[in-house]
Amino acid sequence: MIGSRITSLGHYQPASVLTNADLEALVDTSDEWIRSRVGIRTRHRAAADEPVDELAAHAAAKALAGAGLTPGDIDLVLVATSTAIDRSPNTAARVAARLGMGSPAVMDLNVVCAGFTHALATADHAVRAGSARRALVIGADEMTAITDWTDRTTCVLTGDGAGAAVVEAAEYDDGVTVPGIGPVVWGSVPEMGHAVRIEGTPPRFAQEGQTVYRWATTQLPPIARSVCERGGVDPADLAAVVLHQANLRIIEPLARRIGAVNAVIAQDVVESGNTSAASIPMAFSKLVERGEIPKGAPVLLFGFGGNLSYAGQIVRCP
Repeated sequence: MIGSRITSLGHYQPASVLTNADLEALVDTSDEWIRSRVGIRTRHRAAADEPVDELAAHAAAKALAGAGLTPGDIDLVLVATSTAIDRSPNTAARVAARLGMGSPAVMDLNVVCAGFTHALATADHAVRAGSARRALVIGADEMTAITDWTDRTTCVLTGDGAGAAVVEAAEYDDGVTVPGIGPVVWGSVPEMGHAVRIEGTPPRFAQEGQTVYRWATTQLPPIARSVCERGGVDPADLAAVVLHQANLRIIEPLARRIGAVNAVIAQDVVESGNTSAASIPMAFSKLVERGEIPKGAPVLLFGFGGNLSYAGQIVRCP
């Protein structure tokens, strides 16, 4: 049988850091207000001449180096983003060009905050179907570019960054080996899509915070537990839980209600803010880089947000 596995991760953030003190000069807020409500201390902000495909390419290059691969080894590039300015060339094509790849298939996916886990499932499916052997899966967003800096409820949340994973085919036929990327559980609540929006010209991010909070903390725990069930893992046996880094006040109760009592819970939102599709691969990459997850251990990845969409899978730590 052919499955797939993540063999390497990488992440990248712009150099400029925006603190809560910086935001105090922009809107009526305070460090105490921000920390108590969303748990964020800092976030990174891309420069005007630093497009989202540049962030994505940096993260991808790091992931490739970690896997011992060259750009020419990749035959599929998937980029999850909702903040790319241009429609064509798409972000994946621009990443491929920046890295000097040969002739990979290049696709962008816009599922906002759940984009990376949707893209990871798509890469897994492509590998299982035999249409790709090695894929780069990237989540990259510049949320500060679409932020309304007069809205104190949303401007305190957003940050910029990128995370990437190398996904490779893995053959197994012993009937025991666990796939490196488990089955995806995904879906949406289309009639509530208005709760998270990026609309207008120029586009601006807006959300109904209480609606999102209630949905995430009450409706998502049983879905996340079903991801574990489909992946053949008891929540208590998870080594790590990497949720979309929306808000620490969402992450903490959601992780608790999943039942991952022994897991490391990613909390990169504290230092990075909400980076949308970048948040899961970036947080995962940092945990692995710091050696906080044993190799081969089960990890729950679970994205949620815009469109009130969600997608999650159990993966084995590279």
